[in-house]
Amino acid sequence: MTFTSENILLILSVLIFSSIIISKAGYRFGLPSLLLFLVAGMLFGVDGLGLQFNNMKQAQFIGMCSLCIILFSGGMETKIKEIRPVLGPGLVLSTAGVVLTTVFTGLFIYALSIWESCPISLPFVTCLLLAATMSSTDSASVFNILRNSRMRLKNNLQPMLELESGSNDPMAYILTIILIQLTNSLTGDAAAGLDGWTVAGDAFKTLFLQFGVGVLGGAVFGFASVWFLRRVNLTNAPLYAIMLMSVMFFSFTTTTLLAGNGYLAVYIAGIIIGNNRIPYKKDILSFFDGITWLVQIIMFLILGLLVNPHEMLMTAPVSLLIGVFMILVARPLSVFISLVPFKGISRTSKLFVSWVGLRGAAPILFATYPVVADVQGADLIFNIVFFITLLSLIIQGSSIPASARMFKLNEEIPEEENTFGVEVPEEAGKLVEITLTEESLLLGNTLKELKLPEGMLVMMIKRADRFIVPNGNVELKAGDRLLIISDTANDA
Repeated sequence: MTFTSENILLILSVLIFSSIIISKAGYRFGLPSLLLFLVAGMLFGVDGLGLQFNNMKQAQFIGMCSLCIILFSGGMETKIKEIRPVLGPGLVLSTAGVVLTTVFTGLFIYALSIWESCPISLPFVTCLLLAATMSSTDSASVFNILRNSRMRLKNNLQPMLELESGSNDPMAYILTIILIQLTNSLTGDAAAGLDGWTVAGDAFKTLFLQFGVGVLGGAVFGFASVWFLRRVNLTNAPLYAIMLMSVMFFSFTTTTLLAGNGYLAVYIAGIIIGNNRIPYKKDILSFFDGITWLVQIIMFLILGLLVNPHEMLMTAPVSLLIGVFMILVARPLSVFISLVPFKGISRTSKLFVSWVGLRGAAPILFATYPVVADVQGADLIFNIVFFITLLSLIIQGSSIPASARMFKLNEEIPEEENTFGVEVPEEAGKLVEITLTEESLLLGNTLKELKLPEGMLVMMIKRADRFIVPNGNVELKAGDRLLIISDTANDA
């Protein structure tokens, strides 16, 4: 069966519905949703039910749009006050850590290439390119597992991993692009006239522009968006979210056209916008949360459809060797070396960070770039990266809660219950729910006798399944739940 204009909506709806059902079933076994969406795509693909999709350029475009939304949404949900204490180690992991992972893994792949018994034979630069495509980690699966496990990490590990995962995709992308350019320049007739200093200079220039223009573009578009959103006065709340999405894509494309890193610009713009007060912020975050899930599902399904399992299995032995090396050697070495300057991070924390080097959709997406650029051995790169991603998700993804407990880095968090289902704008105040006990009513059982701090007001009372509008003479009972709004100024 092939995709046509007549059946594409039917196929897409069946794929999305089926993948969500598969992910719900897989959750019982502790498997990350990303893995199950990829598997769903493979089940419907050419070696499964027969859907044929092999257009790398279309897959790359879908992945590019999806990754922009994922990074922007992740940036908006990143709180500066939470990442500030771990800003140094997080940024070092997302830059130097990515480079070290690429170098260590690339050297190992090259050692395999020159080993006569190994079925692959790749030039050294191509080995580095293969390593670079899978040098970034995935945050969505990690924290989806942690939240579903009702787990919180000690020692500020969660914001550190969030920062690393959100900011290391741009570095992996930069390395991938530089190494693709270098690989193509070293093949054919052009290689004869190359000068080593020229190649190094071009690589440094690309790196400088990607980072410099990317950071500047993200800051400019982020602050400009905040300024504009506060003044535009739209009549419909959803239009703010749609406008932000257009700004996000405009930031990505403009920064890319100026030779900067669009992914980095999008992530930084998201952080700036998310940490400033803007109209209908909760509605905007809710919109992006939903659209992020949608694009993740679509991207993972498309990438799953793209692979031919029988071709991937042909590379399984060498892929397994590379994957095990990355998990047990390259990632831990990169983490421990990168975190040497930060003495306050314990050995167990470093070991846990090393284990949470989860590969995700970004490596598979970056593996499509060599194919589109017609790099020699690109098909082999794609199949190896896909296999290692599956391996990482199965082994590391399903064991994250257990490893946190083993290292004694987990804190169980209580079940949060939104009894009232009420939200208010961020600038209006903070909602708090409390349950009354016998001790709470010792000074009196009416609302006017209940001693609340200044700046707090009871909005509603829930008793069993009944809601009560509060007034000073309402008789309170133990077990009543109060919805309280707190003045943010006083709360601060």
